[in-house]
Amino acid sequence: MNRLSDTDVQDIEDSDAIDAQAASWFARNRNGVGRAERKAFAAWQAEPAHARAYAEFEQLWADLAQLQQLNKPMALPKRKPSVWRPALAVAAALLCAVLATPIGAPRELYHTQVAAHAKGMRTLNLPDGSTLYVNANTRVRVDFTAHQRILHLDKGQLYIEVAADKERPLFVQAGEANVRVVGTGFDVRRSQQQLVVSVAHGQVAFEPDAKSPITLLGARQRAIFSYAKGTLQQQTLAPEEVADWRSGHLAFRNRELASLVDELSLYRPQAPLQVSNTVAHLKVSGNLDVNDPDALLNALPALLPVKTVMSTDGIVGIEPSK
Repeated sequence: MNRLSDTDVQDIEDSDAIDAQAASWFARNRNGVGRAERKAFAAWQAEPAHARAYAEFEQLWADLAQLQQLNKPMALPKRKPSVWRPALAVAAALLCAVLATPIGAPRELYHTQVAAHAKGMRTLNLPDGSTLYVNANTRVRVDFTAHQRILHLDKGQLYIEVAADKERPLFVQAGEANVRVVGTGFDVRRSQQQLVVSVAHGQVAFEPDAKSPITLLGARQRAIFSYAKGTLQQQTLAPEEVADWRSGHLAFRNRELASLVDELSLYRPQAPLQVSNTVAHLKVSGNLDVNDPDALLNALPALLPVKTVMSTDGIVGIEPSK
């Protein structure tokens, strides 16, 4: 029999310790964590060995869920020897005992990126039963694991009808902002100046950044967070106003010009828009054809005492007409 060297023994002990940490993080993440813990987890997972151990634990948990669903003995699929380390299996068994809850149906691991171009909307049926609508000039990364569902909104706008799953909440992360739900329908727009969350039905918990408290939004409620000011405004909406961009037309009434232009910028990223502070708070009502955003831009001087000016660097400025 070959005797293990001191180095081999140390490697095994280190591997076992990482497996135990992965199991601990898995249990904590299933119960929901705050922003500070999410950052700590991200820092821990940045180590390749940690990320690998966590992914292996997720897969092991999904396999256990499949066995539970079938409710009969079954050989687990063959994997690389590193996946089925004794410490990892023991940690999974201990976690099952600690959670003391039914495993339930197996949850599919799912990762993809969705991008929409200048014109046109995309619809995606997600494996959990949710339906995702992605607006023009939008990029979303979908990251579903065995314990949580995350949509990373890198830019643009989305609406999602969320399939309820109390054991696996859904998060939308947009920069520092975080939106948490279980089962609801809501819209998130991440533009240059604002982050806007609008709820069609159900309830969402909205955390604009690390400095702001969590705001609960219910049906027909909207929250508008200003990046520059760090302030949050709330509004009551008509049912048809939530994610009306899916129809190709936006109706707005008594809308601040700065907020309208911020949304308008989503449909014309090739030419940035800039609003003068002296006219930013003017109110305007009308309609926007999302496939022809310049029509509204050209109509603004007829609706408000403003004019549009093109700078040499391609920025379109909206300024007082006098």
